[in-house]
Amino acid sequence: MTRYDYDLFTIGAGSAGVRASRVSASYGARVAVAEERYLGGTCVNVGCIPKKLFVYASEFSEEFKDAAGIGWSVGERRFDRTKLIANKTKEVKRLNEIYRKLLEDAGVGIADGHAEILDPHTVMVDGKRYTTEYILIATGGWPRVPDIPGREFAITSNEAFYLPSLYETIIIVGGGYIGVEFAGIFHGLGVRVMQVHRGPLFLRGFDHDVRKTLEEEMRKKGIDLRFNCVVEKIEKLKGRIRASLTGGLSLEAEKIMFATGRLPNTGNLGLERLGIELDHNGAVVVDDFSRATLSNIYAIGDCTNRLNLTPVAIAEGRAVAETLFNNNPMRPNYSNVPSAVFSQPNVGTVGLTEDQARRQYGQIDIYRTTFRPLKHTLTGNDERAMMKLVVDPSTGRVLGCHMVGPDAGEIIQGLAVALNCGATKAQFDATIGIHPTAAEEFVTMRSKLAD
Repeated sequence: MTRYDYDLFTIGAGSAGVRASRVSASYGARVAVAEERYLGGTCVNVGCIPKKLFVYASEFSEEFKDAAGIGWSVGERRFDRTKLIANKTKEVKRLNEIYRKLLEDAGVGIADGHAEILDPHTVMVDGKRYTTEYILIATGGWPRVPDIPGREFAITSNEAFYLPSLYETIIIVGGGYIGVEFAGIFHGLGVRVMQVHRGPLFLRGFDHDVRKTLEEEMRKKGIDLRFNCVVEKIEKLKGRIRASLTGGLSLEAEKIMFATGRLPNTGNLGLERLGIELDHNGAVVVDDFSRATLSNIYAIGDCTNRLNLTPVAIAEGRAVAETLFNNNPMRPNYSNVPSAVFSQPNVGTVGLTEDQARRQYGQIDIYRTTFRPLKHTLTGNDERAMMKLVVDPSTGRVLGCHMVGPDAGEIIQGLAVALNCGATKAQFDATIGIHPTAAEEFVTMRSKLAD
């Protein structure tokens, strides 16, 4: 007779939790997962998937303008946000059902409702108790709005996916992925956008040339960027809101959206009662194998606040399953993780930034090029792309690849394979490019910049 109801009980059916649960079940473990909101987590429901669908929608306004230079006559245009939201929601629901089927087909039990950990081996979901050998916390994150007067008048990205109508003006507060992506989305859909960021330049942590290039391109499009500003107060006016900024400045718009980061979604789980260590933001503190401070409790994904990307969360989920149920202790690999920002234009990056490389290696070589994409030689659009390689001169190894321009994420994905194989600049140079493409620039850059 088995000691517990399950071998693994997962709290959270997002990308991380679903992968861990399915792989664990494939190794013979008895697994259940609890979810109180929606299967698929942030990425499927209010993150990566609907956001990129919105990006596609917003890009059409510029494509229509570009079409004239290529010889197309585009007639009357009208955007129906209701139809976009309805079709987006239909696709999200389809993905919800796919996630449910994936779990059921793997033999994973699904408990719908809020989960609370009662003791190291007991989880309660909406009044029903389950016992388990291991508990896996995969509860993701939740948008953060600073505690300022009038914060109740602000929306976050969660609500932005369901706005009943568009506004003429919006203030977006924040300079991370979500802030710059939604600035492009709203601008492309015809909204006048003012973006406020507390730092001197958005996308902190990215290569400086990437950040600067994106700033220049967004300003060209007419997005009103306000740096070194903090919103201190929000007031409700008749049909509008007023945001009071540092230095006595103020902005008015019909809506204000905060994209000022996400906090680990670890409240009301019973973690403090069990003595599980959390950091100052509420993230579960884990070791290299994603184990929390109680030896049978693990945590993965955004609730651990390590590297908050969906593919990383999936890798962490697989690593836990391998460690617990396949006799294959596995640590997630966080080196050379590629990422993309679906800003307009796109950003793609993998490896070290120039600043990181200088700190680690001292002397480095930089190769950089900027150019107008071929299509725009006819459209008249003055958007420019930027590509950059960071190289260790002592070994020739490419340490980082960075791009701002069309399809940057698609291009960088392939280069991530090269970096993980330890590719050198000489091997890049020996690779024949595909012509005419933007991607060929990565294998044709020959002149390094003066140090």
